[in-house]
Amino acid sequence: MRILFFIIFFSLISSLNFLVEAQNDFARLEKNVNIRAKGLIQKLNSTKDTLILKSESLINKVYSINTDYKREVDLSINDKCIKIPLTKLSKGKHIFVAVQSPIRIVFVVKILRDNEILLAMEDKKLVVKNEKK
Repeated sequence: MRILFFIIFFSLISSLNFLVEAQNDFARLEKNVNIRAKGLIQKLNSTKDTLILKSESLINKVYSINTDYKREVDLSINDKCIKIPLTKLSKGKHIFVAVQSPIRIVFVVKILRDNEILLAMEDKKLVVKNEKK
């Protein structure tokens, strides 16, 4: 009976720890797995707040469209590697398009939380301020 209680307790604690770790991510990347997109390496950095794109051929342009159909990223690059900070993007789903003439590679980045900082107004009160304006 003691062993059963220990197993249940351990599995409950480890599952709660997994949920807490999953909420710390800033963004989630859904890569394009098409065979034509294999030349473009799509990944997030370790803190998951910067998109890294690498390729053997030139990346001409990168743009994103959010859920309100607005372009929040619109860059002309002409380079083989680029790092795009995701902290300035709004919360939600963003469709990214990387243009490598003549192909366009489409993938999704989901921003899971806003970029917020805590400001102390008084000793006992904390206020959340969003950096975007």
